Amino acid sequence: MDKAWLDPDEQQVWRCFLRMNSSIYDELERDLRGRDGLSLTEYGILAHLSEVPGRRMRMRTLADTVIVSKSRLSHQIGRLERDGYVRREACADDRRGFWAVLTDQGAEALEKAAPGHAARVRSLVFDRLTPEQVERLREIVTALGGAPEE
Repeated sequence: MDKAWLDPDEQQVWRCFLRMNSSIYDELERDLRGRDGLSLTEYGILAHLSEVPGRRMRMRTLADTVIVSKSRLSHQIGRLERDGYVRREACADDRRGFWAVLTDQGAEALEKAAPGHAARVRSLVFDRLTPEQVERLREIVTALGGAPEE
């Protein structure tokens, strides 16, 4: 078979991966929006900000962390600002840069959303796998470049 094409087994695995990824993402998005009024990206922003010292992160770093473009992040931060969950602060050492800062209200929204979100992730992924499969999944995603965060 021509190496420009995936062989049938590769094609099947690839298509299954895409369907599974899309299905899980869509279900988590629907669940969070319906229960907590947050998108999955917005939840990720709040979660990442909650885990760093001072609950603040440079916008450019945050975009890389939540894997969105800078323009999409700016839009999401704007919505979170309107809801009082995040505020932007200018960087003193870089006139063009901004910090995204998690507010107390944002921390409360995250705390409210986290248990239901974790339960849904668990039901969609971890409850369906044995501990050995979870370890293999960790190895696979790490090999594909999804190294665990430090």
